[in-house]
Amino acid sequence: MKLSGGELLLKCLEQEKVRFVFGIVGGQLLTFIDAIQRLGEDAEIRYIGARHEEAAANMADAYARLTGIPGVCMGTVGPGAANLVPGLYPAYADSIPVVAITGQNQTWKSYPDHGSTQGLDQLTLFKGVTKWNAVVSHFQRIPEIIQRAFREATSGKPGPVHVDIPVDVLWAQGEIDPKLILPPESYRCLNPPAGNPDAIKKAAQLLVKAEFPLLHAGSGALWSNASKELIGLAEHLAAPMTASPAARGVFPEDHPLALLTPGYGLLQAQPQADVVLLVGGRFGDYEMWGKPIMWASPDKQKLIQVDISGSTIGLNRSVDLAIVGDAKTTLSLLLKEVKTLTPKRSENPKLEKARESQRAWLKGFQAGATSNAKPMHTLRAIKEVRDFFPRNAICCVDGGNTTVWSLYVNKIFEPRTLLYACDSGHLGVGLPYAIGAKLTKPDAPVYLITGDGAFMLSIHELETAKRVGANIVAVVINDRQWGMIKGGQKLSFESRFEGVDLTDVRYDQVAKAMGCYGERVEDPAELKSALKRAVDSGMPAVLDVIVNKDIHMLPPDLGLILSIWLEGVKPPKIEVPKEEQIAGEAPEAEEA
Repeated sequence: MKLSGGELLLKCLEQEKVRFVFGIVGGQLLTFIDAIQRLGEDAEIRYIGARHEEAAANMADAYARLTGIPGVCMGTVGPGAANLVPGLYPAYADSIPVVAITGQNQTWKSYPDHGSTQGLDQLTLFKGVTKWNAVVSHFQRIPEIIQRAFREATSGKPGPVHVDIPVDVLWAQGEIDPKLILPPESYRCLNPPAGNPDAIKKAAQLLVKAEFPLLHAGSGALWSNASKELIGLAEHLAAPMTASPAARGVFPEDHPLALLTPGYGLLQAQPQADVVLLVGGRFGDYEMWGKPIMWASPDKQKLIQVDISGSTIGLNRSVDLAIVGDAKTTLSLLLKEVKTLTPKRSENPKLEKARESQRAWLKGFQAGATSNAKPMHTLRAIKEVRDFFPRNAICCVDGGNTTVWSLYVNKIFEPRTLLYACDSGHLGVGLPYAIGAKLTKPDAPVYLITGDGAFMLSIHELETAKRVGANIVAVVINDRQWGMIKGGQKLSFESRFEGVDLTDVRYDQVAKAMGCYGERVEDPAELKSALKRAVDSGMPAVLDVIVNKDIHMLPPDLGLILSIWLEGVKPPKIEVPKEEQIAGEAPEAEEA
């Protein structure tokens, strides 16, 4: 059959069952865009035009986080491609499979550049935020390179990949053998690998002999859909479950065996465990690199690590037993083996003590979460939002201190219902994540909790939400400052503030100007009814929620975060926030 390069690219993506391509149109890409347009309502793929390529990459990232299937984004040569890069960074940091496709100048003008307008070495540019990339040098190589891109994105430790296609390749026409456009099962393995059987038996023996075993989940457990197996193993061993921030949702955060990040129950149980099973992750910053005081030393605590990537094994801490394999498949076999070795276990008294510590920790936030003070306490705002939406709602979180405060009261109950750029901390992802989530799961309620600074970085995508019918609810925690950095300046530099104060923007009015619902909320008693009005509007909605800036600036764990950032550089002057800040009373205001 005779096809253009753009039509051939579309055929390859259809074979992969791609539902959306997110991007901004450009001249080099027009044959592909036209191929979709000519299909009309019969098109299996929907093109979603964003207002910035970075947001397009975030939307593809959200699709992949919710489905486990690679998301696809696209940008044209030069500035379009460059704008995709920051959008791919959060996906790269969190190991999310995204396929980024860029247009390029003609093959005879590029690599090396011929002095062309918008000339850019896109192959080099994308290497820092992708696990693999390539240039398509000829029309006939489109199927081969696209297939390899999807294989690389999904094999082993997943991640984003990049395909650079020159304009003459996309506009070329030629005969192509349909047999070259292979289905996924014909060129990549769709069955994830299991761990070594002997190693699984040894792991089962270690867990059964342990006095107080503990299961710690990384994001790999979440993305491999290993929740059922993880919970089953924990319940059989009566073992506490903890998770990295990126793995939240892998178990319900109200499960009796759940110890929450970053709670006191977790901090008590993890160092007491004599055997730890680490599944689908590595010990990073938020786990204090697997070192005391968050964990016991290796001579007192055995570590079993399960990960699909051998390069992650033993990173930051030595292991007693390593298993390379998919989390779900390996846990299933491990649970089966454990059940042959022991009946269902009774709880160790240490677990109840850890739960008591967790309950006491959570009780400390109740006053703030129920405070009627104005300006509003951040905890009250976030708690009202969480209570309003059902357990299965998809939550997107964006911001600095807003993200920290949300850890305390914005509980996650089901897998793949939290979208958060965990390892990158990249701001501005929240709104495009929410749009991508609503397109992916149109029947699910989708809400966004975001700081005002983060929201402004992608506020233009409200127009996208309105245009594509993504009726999300964005709750802007508005403190009119870069709160986390201002808090750092307060704690470490005697309140010498610089570059952190913002003007009061009416985000609700911006939303209205873009055809969305908007409302400012200052009274905590009005927030619940405002949420209902937002949902009932049948439009994308923005609630501009004014919070107490002095309280918001100093969440209880800000000092811990600063110590992680500055480890080995200069210990910051850390002051624990006063009890009244958590309880809901504002500290004495200071001049900025």
